[in-house]
Amino acid sequence: MQDKIMNAFAEQTKNMYAPMRKMNALMVENMEKMTDFQIEALKSYSKMGVNQLKNATEIKDAESVRDFTASQAELMSTLSKKVLEDAKSMADMTMEFKQEIEKIVEESRASATAAAAPAAEAKPAAKSRSTASA
Repeated sequence: MQDKIMNAFAEQTKNMYAPMRKMNALMVENMEKMTDFQIEALKSYSKMGVNQLKNATEIKDAESVRDFTASQAELMSTLSKKVLEDAKSMADMTMEFKQEIEKIVEESRASATAAAAPAAEAKPAAKSRSTASA
């Protein structure tokens, strides 16, 4: 009898913590993905900045100033496009993460509902037996 109770308790605990384990694993995976993305973006932005500094050190006359200024405008256009693309990528990753969380919550809700249904059916049967014996 005691073994049945302990096994039932262990099973309920396992079922209760399974969604949390899934969420934690998903959060770690998402954090790793976003960190990698941000590191790559930072490398890209840093490379652009360093290249512009190198180009600035090569200015020697009025013509090179004009060329550098033109390259600055081109760089700003490229940079703004990259920032928009990166923002879209981050938003896509966030939406994917949200959908995965919602999926885990829905699975957990369905599992809890399925587990509660037999218990709810058993209670009225138990009450009818106890009222019949009284």
